[in-house]
Amino acid sequence: MKQLDHIVKAFSDYAWGLPLVILLIGGGLYLLILSRFLPFRFVGHAIQILRGKYDDPNDPGQISHFKALTTALSSTIGMGNIAGVAVAISVGGPGAMFWMWVSAIVGMSTKFFTSTLAVMFRGKDSRGELQGGPMYFIVEGLGKKWKPLAIMFSLFGMIGALPVVNVNQLTQAINDIVLVPNGIAVGLKSNLVIALVLVLLTSVIILGGLKRISNAASKMVPSMVLLYFVLVLFILISNYEVVPKYFTMIFTDAFGANHYSKEPFFGGVLGALILLGVRRGAFSNEAGIGTAPMAHGAAKTDEPVREGLVAMLGPAIDTLIVCTLTALAILVTGVWETTSNNGISLTAAAFASSMPNYGKYLLMLCVLIFSVSSLFSYAYYGTKCMSFIIGADKKHYYNYVYIISIVLAATTPFSMMLNLIDGTFALMAIPTMISTLALAPKVVKEFKRYRNQLN
Repeated sequence: MKQLDHIVKAFSDYAWGLPLVILLIGGGLYLLILSRFLPFRFVGHAIQILRGKYDDPNDPGQISHFKALTTALSSTIGMGNIAGVAVAISVGGPGAMFWMWVSAIVGMSTKFFTSTLAVMFRGKDSRGELQGGPMYFIVEGLGKKWKPLAIMFSLFGMIGALPVVNVNQLTQAINDIVLVPNGIAVGLKSNLVIALVLVLLTSVIILGGLKRISNAASKMVPSMVLLYFVLVLFILISNYEVVPKYFTMIFTDAFGANHYSKEPFFGGVLGALILLGVRRGAFSNEAGIGTAPMAHGAAKTDEPVREGLVAMLGPAIDTLIVCTLTALAILVTGVWETTSNNGISLTAAAFASSMPNYGKYLLMLCVLIFSVSSLFSYAYYGTKCMSFIIGADKKHYYNYVYIISIVLAATTPFSMMLNLIDGTFALMAIPTMISTLALAPKVVKEFKRYRNQLN
């Protein structure tokens, strides 16, 4: 197992080299400049779209703008926001959060472009149903000769959609917060029981298809964000005297890298800290990876720009709000310096520090909702990738692979699962970003048409 863990880590580190960072961050900045920051000026309009002002039940697609966003958010608002942020701070200190912010701001532009393309260049699956996502806008937008890039995305998408990190950290949370404190022995047997319960719960939803997934997500996502916000707000109020200190430290440490504890990258620790922030940011909000456009591509709309504007709100909610809350909770309670915990255990320590008797149980509730909602959306992404490669009539086979992976994830080390998904996300980002950059001028042209129509 240690040998396998080492191989997976080497694969992840190799995939997340300088070329990918340039492609994600440099590509995102190029998209920002190309659009002259126009999407950011339409945030108010995006909220109006989200509230249903422009919904038309006769538009092509399967789900509403709101359900498309909540389905996408149910995958992105997950363990990346709780365990991922904890990993970033335990390795890189407060400054890692700053680079996650940079990743999110650039990612808002990337999400706008990729999700607009997902509606602009929707294709049909083997059943003749309208579908959206990177694999479809690559073929429909760039032509059949680009299909190998679409197949590359779909192949790695089937691996990247596996719920291994969410399940692994949910199992860890149940062990640390519920079982061990109550004197229940944890091990392979208890982990398998947890996996079996998750399998049963997930199967009921994912075998019902997109509409059941989107209905569940639209109910769970808003409530879990609100609950988490209230809990972290309590922690911040309880430690109000040190909040300014740590908030300032996020900025100062971002360029000093005083708390970075791993290997340097590209000549120094600052480069390594930037890479850490970008990597954890990508894991958190998935901008440029290509998962969210698969959900947004199913939205009921005949205006691609509208869905792009709605999608743009995703990284703001996910990273700028939820991840920042997690980071501040870990920092102001001081647990990042006083414990050797990592992942979900570090966040649990922060909650227990401010709410000794019940904090960890409230976090457990949040973790459960975060994780379970993510399980639903990732299953949809995986079946969509398999459908593109072998046909819509066979896509249901992916659900069985997905369910087996839940059992695997519950019994495997966290570092291996995290590195596996990190590396796979990197390989999904390559076809997504290359095709998005190639098609970006068409999005700008479409945006100008939409703006003129609004005026």
